[in-house]
Amino acid sequence: MRRRLAILILLILSVFSFGTIGYRVIEGWSLLDSLYMTIITLTTIGFQEVSPLSQQGRIFTILFVLFGVGVLAYSLNTGARIIFEGEIKKAFGRRKLERKIRSIKDHYIVCGYGRMGNIICGELRAKKIPFIVIEKEQFEVDADEGSLFIFGDATSDEILRDAGIERAKGLVSVLSTDAQNLFVVLSARGLNPDLLIIARAGEEDSRQKLIRAGADRVVSPYQIGGLRIAHTLLKPTVVDFIEFATKTGNIELQMEEVSVKDGSKLSEVSLRDSNIGVIIVGIKRADGTMKFNPTSNTLIRNGDTLIALGEPEKLEQLEGLARA
Repeated sequence: MRRRLAILILLILSVFSFGTIGYRVIEGWSLLDSLYMTIITLTTIGFQEVSPLSQQGRIFTILFVLFGVGVLAYSLNTGARIIFEGEIKKAFGRRKLERKIRSIKDHYIVCGYGRMGNIICGELRAKKIPFIVIEKEQFEVDADEGSLFIFGDATSDEILRDAGIERAKGLVSVLSTDAQNLFVVLSARGLNPDLLIIARAGEEDSRQKLIRAGADRVVSPYQIGGLRIAHTLLKPTVVDFIEFATKTGNIELQMEEVSVKDGSKLSEVSLRDSNIGVIIVGIKRADGTMKFNPTSNTLIRNGDTLIALGEPEKLEQLEGLARA
């Protein structure tokens, strides 16, 4: 819209400049007199000419009226329509966004849309998991992206409430500083005690502070990046396998975690009898204990989280059985 309005303004200025220069060259008038004659001609006011026009001036005026008045009318009409339609679209867009945000629940809130936030949102979007982004710096949002954005300070309780934190399932804070992430964690934990909160820590000393503030998990990109590089040097095949299995969109093999709900068909069933068709790498019990490489006789219980490795279709079947 801004680009179109800029073109129209440039077009109007070009018409006025053309008329002013034309009268100055043909009639020899001053710039002010030439501009005055141009304005009263284009606006069809009909005031008396500055001075009697010569024959060349009259011919120029005829051509200028036929050309200039049409261009001016088109530019003003188009500009008004662009502004009017743009404001209507913005108003409807804001209302539509507010309705979506009010109706969303069991979603995730991503605080910060920098490099890390962009990657997180891409993974959530690929999994079709609902989420809302809180970003302080405003920018033009791609309507086809389908993501919900709230522009504001994520450390503000009001902004977090606008994002539906009381109905949210989890929150990720990946702001630029540890202090900002700490404020977000404190506010979020106070507004929703049951919320899953994951925070980014730039400094190692900030980890314990974020946990004490209420974060369930704290991730240090520098530590993880360093370990990843070291493992790539020492165990490149293992790293390649993990990356292959955990990459979203992989159609051959994926690793997922599946929660076993109460009343599931898998409850109190051994891995041997479950016939789930995937490899269970580990089981996290409801009490937090982890069982790695479970045997075929291991029983699946309510509240377990299965770490499964297999084809996407088989994993979807497993999720269906775990919910039923």
